[in-house]
Amino acid sequence: MNRHTHIMTEQRYLTKYVLEDLTDKMVFIGGPRQVGKTTLARDIVSNHFQHSGYYNWDNRQDRRSIMQSNWSGDAELIILDEIHKYKKWKSLVKGEYDKLKDKYRFLITGSARLDLYRKGGDSMLGRYHYYRLHPFTLAEVVGSTSVPPVFKEIPIRPQNDKELFAALDKFGGFPEPFLKQNTRVLRRWHNEKVNRLFREDIRDIEQVRDIVKMQLLGDLLPDRAGSLLSLNSLREDLEVSHRAVSNWMNILESFYYCFRIYPFAAKNFRSLKKEAKLYLWDWSEIDPEPARFENCVASHLLKLVHFLQDYEGYKTKLYYLRSIEKKEVDFLVTINKKPWFAVEAKINDVNTSPHLYYFKDKLKIPFCYQVVKSNGVDRFMKGVRIVSANRFLAGLI
Repeated sequence: MNRHTHIMTEQRYLTKYVLEDLTDKMVFIGGPRQVGKTTLARDIVSNHFQHSGYYNWDNRQDRRSIMQSNWSGDAELIILDEIHKYKKWKSLVKGEYDKLKDKYRFLITGSARLDLYRKGGDSMLGRYHYYRLHPFTLAEVVGSTSVPPVFKEIPIRPQNDKELFAALDKFGGFPEPFLKQNTRVLRRWHNEKVNRLFREDIRDIEQVRDIVKMQLLGDLLPDRAGSLLSLNSLREDLEVSHRAVSNWMNILESFYYCFRIYPFAAKNFRSLKKEAKLYLWDWSEIDPEPARFENCVASHLLKLVHFLQDYEGYKTKLYYLRSIEKKEVDFLVTINKKPWFAVEAKINDVNTSPHLYYFKDKLKIPFCYQVVKSNGVDRFMKGVRIVSANRFLAGLI
């Protein structure tokens, strides 16, 4: 899809916000392996500075420069990539920033959750802004730059972007497979990505005794996407302790392999189960169409939620809904614990889910959507909008 490669070379959805925040503090960008963090930092953000210095912890010469505090003299921006692999990275970065913040801007990128590694030492609180870079979503590839205003309706795009959505559905939103759109490239990319995650990234940071069993856990997760995640069931399948599975799941989340969403509960509403539902950052790993589509919708919603947290500072959350009577709706987005909108994902069922009506009334949800994969759907019934995914998702971010 050559006409969309400008997304990679000219901008990403976070570009202008990162540039804005760099005038004020350090900026940290976390996100999955190969989501485009280095491209964003080196090829996009650095273009807005006359000179920049790029230093990757995985490069031996760069590593020496970092440890010696040997920076490019004419640089305005210092980019530190994968620096979190150094055990004392926080104190190093804090020291350099405090000493040199009047001379340089600092941009820190990494494939693990950078805000997770704040154990011990001086806090960096107040010195940085943190962003989570997501894969491409429909709004980004169609070039939409607006962000839905909170507690308003999601703007439904009038155009039908069915071809772009079909490509996203099949190839996922990670730049390389999405832009190449080749199934052989996709298969090889999946294998290499997962192997590097376990054999390089996790091993560099975490003390995992049984990396083979942990990789087996990773192999099991795509089949469980969109389902309630039972750690006990995984423990039995892998024949390991509950503690080990729980720890491995937390590590996989911190490296942006998967994410979990939890049931919404409030004073006037109790959820039936506390179990989380599992989703992957790369939905193209999932074979069954319904689960892949639900995961795709979840990822689009999480991207919006993370942006509203990271840039706007809202206390935004993504939940699912499940009542004691086992009524269930796939997603609920809240601001300050108040429902904003609910989404039910369906492949082609245009008959409104009665559970949406139930939760809309019970929780006073301002906006409810049934998002269907089928094209050409858009109608409004009793306060619920039933709309095609290729128009709804393009209205997010």
